[in-house]
Amino acid sequence: MADGHRAAYLAFDRFPSSKGSAVHIRHMAAELFDRYDGGLLCVLGGGGLPAYQREGNVEIVRFDAVVPNLLDRAEAFSAWAAEQLAPHRDSLELCHVRDPWGALPALDTGARLVYEANGLPSIELPYAWPLAAPTTLGKIRELERHCLTEAAAVVVPSYVIRRAVIDRGAAPDSVHLVPNGADPAPAGVPRPEAAPGRYLIYVGALQPWQGVDVLLRAFARLADLTDLSLVVCSSVSANRARPLRRLAERLEIADRVRWHHMLPHAQVAAWLTHAELSVAPLTATPRNLEQGCSPIKVWESMAAGTAVVASDLPVIREVLGDLGRLVPPDRPAELARAIRVMLEYPDACRDLGRRARRHIEDGFTWHHARNRLAAVYETVAGH
Repeated sequence: MADGHRAAYLAFDRFPSSKGSAVHIRHMAAELFDRYDGGLLCVLGGGGLPAYQREGNVEIVRFDAVVPNLLDRAEAFSAWAAEQLAPHRDSLELCHVRDPWGALPALDTGARLVYEANGLPSIELPYAWPLAAPTTLGKIRELERHCLTEAAAVVVPSYVIRRAVIDRGAAPDSVHLVPNGADPAPAGVPRPEAAPGRYLIYVGALQPWQGVDVLLRAFARLADLTDLSLVVCSSVSANRARPLRRLAERLEIADRVRWHHMLPHAQVAAWLTHAELSVAPLTATPRNLEQGCSPIKVWESMAAGTAVVASDLPVIREVLGDLGRLVPPDRPAELARAIRVMLEYPDACRDLGRRARRHIEDGFTWHHARNRLAAVYETVAGH
């Protein structure tokens, strides 16, 4: 192992993976390591990924211990990360983290901390662990407050989560907006061989807050459009789709829904490019309303030039503006109506897709996102 890294990026996420978080980590870590001539990447492993990997001047170490309880695993990751950082303690200048589990050991090194807040465990944990006690959530919230107030800079992808981190104690002038990005799909990307004639597409994970159940119920209301299919490109395994597959069977649409799981990123771009519409049916939950997000599925749909129908939530308005069709969340009938109207006006639909793609090209590619992050690093280094 090489000693003396000047930068480290820590994430309690598996990397690489088919999730949007992995896309984000890849681009943000690349900017950090370009700036500091390499560094140390500490992430989750498993799934056959090597525990240690070296790519040029970047060392990748993966935490692969099997710890069933989520909080126990987070704490074990934190302790493991401290061990990984220890040999570089004297040389580290900047640590970039995505969660408190990485922030705590990073703060102990004395390096400057950039805290990238895409999500807040105190808001997200109840969805993974519904029986989490209020006292436990209170302790996590306090942990978040400590890390956010100690960070030299906090990076957020939307104004919605900006408000959430300021509410947790982050100084407003330390919070920097770095929206997610997407790279336009290459011209002439071939149509997937398995693609049905006409299809709607959903891309992403399958947690309840994603609203895939709402989309299935909406799709059931389009039964008269017999040539229309729904393609679900899930970033998680088929096992986690079972409840939704059962719902599709009860709705009698199972034969019109095509499921694909954990496809390589380049293949997803092809599916997006040739879809009639991309749908982002996020629900009106605290996870989406208070914390917000910046759904990469929406950014990538725009970059593919495919028109988007999405839930009318503040964070979606930030991304889409007037370049997509917004509908009230959690209302299958209204979602179905919006989809039907857009399908009836294909020229307008294509124009919307073209304008969305141009919007991405003009200011929201990953290159633009990396430039914004570089400006944050410059600010931190100057203090």
